[in-house]
Amino acid sequence: MNNRRLRGENMLTDAGRAEWAGRNAQASALATSPYKSDFPLLARKPELAFLDSAATAQRPKVVLEAQKSFYETMNANALRGLYELSVQATEAIQAARAHVASFLGLDGKKDARDIVFCRNASEALNMVAGSYAPTVLGPGDEVCITVMEHHSNLVPWQQACRAAGAKLVYMYPDDEGVIGEEEMRAKIGPRTKIVSAVHVSNVLGVENDVALMARIAHEFGAVMVVDGAQSVPHFPVDLTEIECDFFAFSAHKVYGPMGIGVLWGRHELLDAMPPFLTGGEMIESVTEQGATWAPVPEKFEAGTQDAAGIFALDAALTYVENVGFDAMMARERALVALCMRRLAELDFVRLIGPSDPAEHHGVVSFNVCTVHPHDVASILDMDGVAIRAGHHCAQPLLAYLGIDSCCRASLAFYNDSRDIDRLVEGLKHVWAMFHG
Repeated sequence: MNNRRLRGENMLTDAGRAEWAGRNAQASALATSPYKSDFPLLARKPELAFLDSAATAQRPKVVLEAQKSFYETMNANALRGLYELSVQATEAIQAARAHVASFLGLDGKKDARDIVFCRNASEALNMVAGSYAPTVLGPGDEVCITVMEHHSNLVPWQQACRAAGAKLVYMYPDDEGVIGEEEMRAKIGPRTKIVSAVHVSNVLGVENDVALMARIAHEFGAVMVVDGAQSVPHFPVDLTEIECDFFAFSAHKVYGPMGIGVLWGRHELLDAMPPFLTGGEMIESVTEQGATWAPVPEKFEAGTQDAAGIFALDAALTYVENVGFDAMMARERALVALCMRRLAELDFVRLIGPSDPAEHHGVVSFNVCTVHPHDVASILDMDGVAIRAGHHCAQPLLAYLGIDSCCRASLAFYNDSRDIDRLVEGLKHVWAMFHG
């Protein structure tokens, strides 16, 4: 397949320039950010252009204070004590569980029981591949994923297929990064038991139609797993509309703390799955020769949970709701459009991904001609610009695009046009260092 456009030819037509100019009508409003003061690190480092939010977002003060407050006011092991502090900690975790459910478009009361807390999205996806997949996969069966998966949603399926004697099947995007219905139906079929796809690519920024994938998967009796690590921070996710069977995301990408992840699954599937980890708190009873498991979600939450982190995730979701996705999305889209236009004006830069800025959810990947991405990132760092460079834990996608690595600027609503100015000036510095 010809991936010339995905690899970036910087083809700026007059119509394209006009469209981008229209999208940048809010440019004056982007000159400063009213949100940076909410984020202590950004407030303390005004000279920093932080453009790596796809890897981990900054945390607002309210999240940091929530984590501190937990330890100062209710520090106890949740679920294990009958005294007041333990009850408060238990109630805080249960409230966070209900909040996560409602944040994902579910019933906060009824569906809270299906929210499983873990360390990150990687662990959540490993839970599904390690606990659910062995119950349905056998020789000759198929697992269907996309070539744009983060390794966290690729390597576990390689391992699951290898263990079961099943086959791993890939869906590939077109020249604009879109996986269409024809490709989905060509790869999802009667042998498919599991379909797993990233909601938003961490390299291309493109959103996959996971709702359509789920419908096709269900036509063949397969289950749909969605990696939402890059979607939850950027737009509202409603699981009742997607109709998937499992969904995972990480707190640290949605302005929460590191070390907390979420797995949601349909109750009947979680209930039938064996536990992923065993030990304390996830048991109903233990004898010398056996054990029975606690109900969902405790069955999957072995050992002491990061209760303070869960409490802080609750605060992060409240912060996002207070800012509002409408405001966040409008600002991010304008920033992405501005960034793509400014980079396209540099004749030594090649953009990667869809040509339409509206198809990039916070992510703008690119390369500087003849300069290795690691060198680009290192020199930009000297200029106070933080970007990511490398294969972005998506090596099969980069191989498909015909490149070994690339640079990635990932924007969040707290960025402003000055951050993009610093990126552009930094890239000019990079070019000058290598080409005089």
